[in-house]
Order: sequence, then C-alpha cells, then structure tokens
Amino acid sequence: MHLWGTTQIYTIIQLIHIIKYYKILFYFKKMKIAVIGQSLFGQEVYKELRKEGHNIVGVFTIPDKDGKADPLATEAEKDGVAVFKFPRWRVKGQAIPEVVDQYKATGAELNVLPFCSQFIPMEVIDHPQHGSIIYHPSLLPRHRGASAINWTLIHGDKKGGFTVFWADDGLDTGPILLQRECDVEPDDTVNTIYKRFLFPEGVKGTVEAVRLIAEGKAPRITQPQEGATYECIQKKDNSKIDWNQPAEAIHNWIRGNDKVPGAWAKVDGQKVTFYGSTLVNNGTAAKGEPLEIPGASRPGIVTKAGLVLFGNDGKTLMVKNLQFEDGKMIAAAQYFRSGSSAAVELTEEEKTFSILTNVSQIEDSTDFFKSGAASMDVVRLVEEVKLRASHCQLQNEDVYMNTTFQDFIQMCVRKLRGEDDEEELVVDYVSKNINNMTIKMPHQLFINGEFVDAEGGKTYQTINPTDGTAICDVSLAQIQDVDKAVAAAKEAFEEGEWGKMNPRDRGRLIYKLADLMEEHQEELATIEAIDSGAVYTLALKTHVGMSIQTFRYFAGWCDKIQGSTIPINQARPNRNLTFTKREPIGVCAIVIPWNYPLMMLAWKTAACLTAGNTVVLKPAQVTPLTALKFAELAAKGGDSKGNPQSDRNEPPPPGALVGQRLSDHPDVRKLGFTGSTEIGKHIMKSCAVSNVKKVSLELGGKSPLIIFSDCDMDKAVRMGMSSVFFNKGENCIAAGRLFVEDTIHDQFVKKVVEEVKKMKIGDPLDRSTDHGPQNHKAHLDKLVEYCQTGVKEGATLICGGKQVQRPGFFFEPTLFTDVQDHMYIAKEESFGPVMIISKFKSGDVDDVLRRANDTEYGLASGVFTRDISKALYVSERLNAGTVFVNTYNKTDVASPFGGFKQSGFGKDLGQEALNEYLKTKAVTIEY
Repeated sequence: MHLWGTTQIYTIIQLIHIIKYYKILFYFKKMKIAVIGQSLFGQEVYKELRKEGHNIVGVFTIPDKDGKADPLATEAEKDGVAVFKFPRWRVKGQAIPEVVDQYKATGAELNVLPFCSQFIPMEVIDHPQHGSIIYHPSLLPRHRGASAINWTLIHGDKKGGFTVFWADDGLDTGPILLQRECDVEPDDTVNTIYKRFLFPEGVKGTVEAVRLIAEGKAPRITQPQEGATYECIQKKDNSKIDWNQPAEAIHNWIRGNDKVPGAWAKVDGQKVTFYGSTLVNNGTAAKGEPLEIPGASRPGIVTKAGLVLFGNDGKTLMVKNLQFEDGKMIAAAQYFRSGSSAAVELTEEEKTFSILTNVSQIEDSTDFFKSGAASMDVVRLVEEVKLRASHCQLQNEDVYMNTTFQDFIQMCVRKLRGEDDEEELVVDYVSKNINNMTIKMPHQLFINGEFVDAEGGKTYQTINPTDGTAICDVSLAQIQDVDKAVAAAKEAFEEGEWGKMNPRDRGRLIYKLADLMEEHQEELATIEAIDSGAVYTLALKTHVGMSIQTFRYFAGWCDKIQGSTIPINQARPNRNLTFTKREPIGVCAIVIPWNYPLMMLAWKTAACLTAGNTVVLKPAQVTPLTALKFAELAAKGGDSKGNPQSDRNEPPPPGALVGQRLSDHPDVRKLGFTGSTEIGKHIMKSCAVSNVKKVSLELGGKSPLIIFSDCDMDKAVRMGMSSVFFNKGENCIAAGRLFVEDTIHDQFVKKVVEEVKKMKIGDPLDRSTDHGPQNHKAHLDKLVEYCQTGVKEGATLICGGKQVQRPGFFFEPTLFTDVQDHMYIAKEESFGPVMIISKFKSGDVDDVLRRANDTEYGLASGVFTRDISKALYVSERLNAGTVFVNTYNKTDVASPFGGFKQSGFGKDLGQEALNEYLKTKAVTIEY
C-alpha cells in the first residue's frame, strides 16, 4: 500500500487550484465587442464592459445633435476607442455596403446593443462569432416594441423588468438569454421605474449576459407564443386620454405616457398634457374649484394639492402638473391663477444674475425648448444655476414650468428673494385689543395646511379664567376630522416633500419656525395668559420662551441623527458589513395637557418633527388657542420645498372622543401623551389593542421635597415656594409633599406664611401679579374639595384653602401642616397651589427616604442640604426621574425629562427624546 505524505497532498491541492484557475480563464475569455447604441445607458454598459477587461473594438452610435455628441460617443472618444456615427445603416431596406464593411473591419466577436434607435441590418447582426445581444425593458414576450416601459404601466402590470435576448430577424422575438423582474409600484412612472430598476439593474444584467457568453454558459431560451404582445410606439397623436374608464385605468394611461409623449386632453379649447398622476384614496371629498373636462364623467377639481380627476367608477386620481400647447408647464393647483403673477422688477444686482453664458443672444421671449434644448439640458441648466447661486435651489420641474427666459429669470429672482408664489394662507381670525396690542387668533381646525371648520360646523366656547367670559367659539373636532388629519399626515410623510427632505433643510425650517415664534412671542404669551390663566411675565419667559428654545435645540439635531457600524461574525470566506439606521416612525399623535399649552406642544412636537415624522396634535379642549396660533406660524414658516404646515394637523377636541380615535387609529404609529395616570393607562391599552403603536407617557406625580436642617434656609423657603406655587401649582413636577426636618419645621412654616401673604393675586396681564387664576372652573372646584378633604382628615390648614371672592377662577395659595402619611392629601396630587408639609425626625435620613418613596409616582423630587455627601446619598435613593439638589423646577431643553413607576415612561427634551420618535433598522450586507 502506497502512503501519501503531507507535502505530496499539499502539492496536489495546489495543482487542482491551478487547473481550476486556468479553466476559468479559458471559459471567461476577454472578447472583442462592438457596442451599438446610444444614451447614458449605453455609456454605462460600455464603461462596465471595459472594467471587465473586454476589448471594445468599436462604438457605433448616432450623429452629433446640434454640435453635441451622444454620451456614449463622448466616453468612447475620451478612451481613444474608434467611434462611428452613421446617420443610417440601410437605404430602402438594403444594407449600405460601405457601412457594413467599416463595421466588419473592427473584427468584433460579439455585438452588444444596450439601447439603439437605429435599424441594424442582419448582415451586421449575424456577422460576429457570438452574434448579437439586445437589452429590452420588458419581460419578453410581453410588450415587444419600442414603448415597452410605457405599456407595462398602461396595462397596470404588477411585475416589470427587462430581458437580454439574442437578436434575430424578428422584432424582439429572439431567444432569451437573461431576465430580471421587479415590482411595479402603484404610482410608478416611466422615469421612476427606469431610475429605480431598469437602468441600474439593466446595466448589471447586460454586463452579466456578456460574462455568461464569455464563460460559455449563455442560454438560448425560445420565447413562448403564449402571452406575447406587441404595442405600437407611443406618440402624441395616439396618447389622448379616454375618460370613459375607471380611475385606475386613467391613472395608468397618464403615468404610462409620463413624460414622453405625455397623455393629453382638450381643456378650455386647448390641448393640455397631464403629468404626475397618483391614485387618491383617503375617503375625503376634495375641496376646490371645478374644471370642466369634455368627455369626463365629472368635472375635475383644482385643489391646493393638484387637479383631482374622476373615473367612470367614481374613484379619483390626482395630477400634479399640466403643460399647455405653447410648452409652458404649471402646477395643476395653479390652473386658475397661472396668468395672474405680476412681473418682478429686478434690482441692479439681480440684473447681473447670468446663466447660459455660452449663448450669444437671448430675448425675453426666447423659449428654452423651442431653441433646441432637451432633457439633459434641463439638468445642466439647473446645476449651473445652483453653482452660480447656491441659495436658488431649483428642481427640473421649475424649468418645465418656466420655459421662456423672462419667466425663468423671474422665477429664479423670486426664489432668491424668498418670494415663491405660494398660495396665501387664509385665516379667519378672532381679533382682540388687549395687553397694549392686537392679538389675532385662529379658531378653526388646522388640517392639511389650511384652517377649516369641523365636520357639521360644530363649535364650543373657550373661556377666559380671569373673568369666566368666553374668548371665542372654537371648532369642535369630530371623528371624521381626526381621520382627515391622519390621512393628510400620512400623505405628507409618504408622498410629500417633508418625508423626502434632507435633514439639514428640515433643521433650517425648524429654526425658521422658532424665529417666527420669537417675533410673535408677546402675542403668544398674551394668548396663553387669557386662555390658560398663566401670569403674562411667566408665560413670556417660560411658556413661550422655553418653547422657542426647544425648537432651536432640536433643529440643531436634525443632521446629527445617525446610526452605527457593528462588527459581527464573518460568513467566511465572504465578509459582512452591518450598520444601523435611525428612521422616522411615520404619523405620530401628540396629546397635550392644559397647564403649559404651548410648552408641552413644543417639548413633544419639536423632537417629533426633528426626527422627520408628521404630527397630528390634540391640544386640551380648555386651552386650544396657542396651539392654533402656532399652527398658523408653522404654515407661514414653510417654503415650496416642504414645510411643517402640511405635516402638523391640529383638531381642537372633545377630549375623550378625539384622544380615543387617535389611540385606535391604524395609521398612527406613535402616540405621545402628557396627562393623568388614569387616562395614560387607558391610552396605553388602546394603543396595544389597535396596532401595538409606540407610546410615551408623562403622567401624574406626587414629588417629594426633603429639606434638612443644614440647608440654606432663605433659599429653601424661596425654592420651596416656587416648587409648589410656580404656575399656580399647575405644574406636573410640583413638590406634592414637603418633608421638613423637625428642628427647623416651625421656622420654615413661619417664613413660608410670611411670603404667601406678600403674593399678589390678580389679573395675569398685570405685570405685578404673582398668582393668576386656575385654568378652568372644574379644576377650581376640585381644589376646593381637595382642601376640604385635608381638613376632614385632621391636617392643619394654616392659610388659604378657599376660592378668592372675585370674578374668575382664583384660588388662594394654601398651606397644610401636620399631614400624616395615611391622609389623602399626602398621597394624591392637588395640581394646584397647595403646600403639604410633614415633619421628619432629625437625622433619620433613611426613614424620610422610605416615606418619600412610598408612592406609586416617580416624576421628580428634591433635597436641600449643605452636606454634599448627604445630597448625593439622597439623590441616589430617591426613586424619581428627576432629582433637584438645592434648586427646583430647573428644567432645560438639553436635559431629559420623564418619570418612573406610574408617572410614566419615555423622555421629553434632550437627545433621549429623539429616541421616542425614531425606529432603528439593522442592515447586514455580505460581500
């Protein structure tokens, strides 16, 4: 028996690898290829074939047009490859001998036709050793012919794709070499499916087909006759819209002809071409001006979003743009206003704004397209403008809509000035002369960028707590209004500019919104004062001031939301790349309370919008006015590229009805709530049952404040007063119970009483007022009942406890002592100006901590002591989301805010707040 040694085995393994290597080289030989075709697609195929090492012996393309070479020719000439630009290959059906001879002289072994508009004779097709292969943008045998992509969409195919086939003497009938398919999206156009799949994957597929030929593995699969179709070339004269068909068929016809040749119909006696069709199915009636269209089952409706069209089945579609016979394109929403824009008078500086510097003479009436421009020139023009004026951010559509030089320059100057021709926001204000100013308050629902009445015109009165009188009637949202708001937010997220906007532009808009709020801060503070009872000076500094800070803080986060790369086990011999992406959730509902109407809006909405979501906001029924004023500012703060106006929807609610619908709605993916623990539990349950939507809850509190005998007494009294009486006690983190060390208890109480007597109760607009009215009558009544319960249980009422005898909802600052742990007022929050004081034994730190933590709430807490070791010890053991040491109410936009236990979960403010409105996606790539 012969034994093989290790060295011999290793040598044989090497020999096997060498044999395999040369076997691969033998089959995957580098071929001589003639590329016959044109366009960017042809250029990319050519480049990839050269990268594969093939010898491109000739490029055969179309002649130069207006002195400009085809991209394929330009690329080949740059590489020194022979380029032939035959105007034709045949005359009267016969091949031109001189042309064929020049082709044969290249010695090509394979012809590759990536995209070719010329008729190539069979003498050329059959000449190479390996024949010819052609790229075709459909799944053959379906949609043979030159308009394959158009007909894929016109027929409403659910699957599309491309075929690389062996050329024969038929029209797209040769054997199939390779096919790749993709899903066709409902609103795909020729442009979108081409860019998403047919172009990038088509280049790869064509190159792969050549590789299979080189390896000797290329199949020749006979095309089946079953399912074979041939459609004519789509031209302008056969692309007229037939209105007597369902909406989906009309939509397919329009998108199948978008952009070339363009589906058209007669409107107002002229041929109008329709672009940018989408199916509409939000269950709401379109509002706008009717437009008669001959042959249509119903008049179209020109809306703010576009032109709504109807099929004979009553269903709808919407088109975004219209083009007239003279070539001018407009936004469909501008149909009735297309000729109303007044000319802009240019400044001397603006007259120097120059483009198209290679054109010798241009008149105002010079038309871009009639002068010979094509789609590639549109891209070049847009990029040249961006290069010369970086603040003038154009889209290709802007060129199509402003085809003459004068219109184009006017449009550019308007954009540079920030005067885009946006539709003016219509607001039915309620105006009041108050606080030395005129305040203007919206009072309707704000849905899809406009103020509208509630379903059925229902309203209610919002009350001024200072005197109990009605401020104005406010629209009262119904279930149907909630559904409209959610549908609008969903569309804005999935289809609107907001969902597509890059983060830096989103941040720019949020900064702009903060600036507008600052410009209107006195008006906002005044509205907050009359609607919620907040003292004006506090409203100006905190309610409004911190709201502005919040939006500015989060605006800076927009372009800093990022994932990470993660090392994982490799799939040898391949490698892996794993990374995470932080993505917006989608439509978010935000339900806010009445104590800080604007600030609570800002805390949640700023983080939500920063993450890229859209918002449906439910303000408290008793304090809707600053939210609606904010909606107006958000609408005015946007621009044509997308804005928060379309992404924020505010229905002032009949509380439980709207909140319940938002909790149940299947299209809402996140709900942020601030309010009572009882309602929070109900919301959490509804969100789980409906669609397991993400939830964050900031709920009730009974925050303990521990004051040790070694504290700074004056500061402890001052901050203790603030911890309870700040914002009339309507403060979620208010100190619900003060534990005062027995050796300083009496002194502390005495000083507090002295300070309470100094407090001025009165009109919140009076600059000297310390203490304004409670928010609303029902809350005032609960405070009276709360204090009566404390007295009945044996607590000592030192002062207050009663309604102030004057108009409005004023309640006296109140102080209870001798409060025992079992009492109702020791366990439940008052949410009002009621200080609850309990003694604790001197030096018994652990016992007072036990008592402080003996609550189901854990929102905030505090400690006053000069002993840093004691302060740290106590802060570590207090079971609350926030601990204040020798201060209180010190919240900041950069610091996370949220509670433990039945005070809820999730954070507002700070970087952590962004997590509430983002989802993390992990992506793993093997290579």
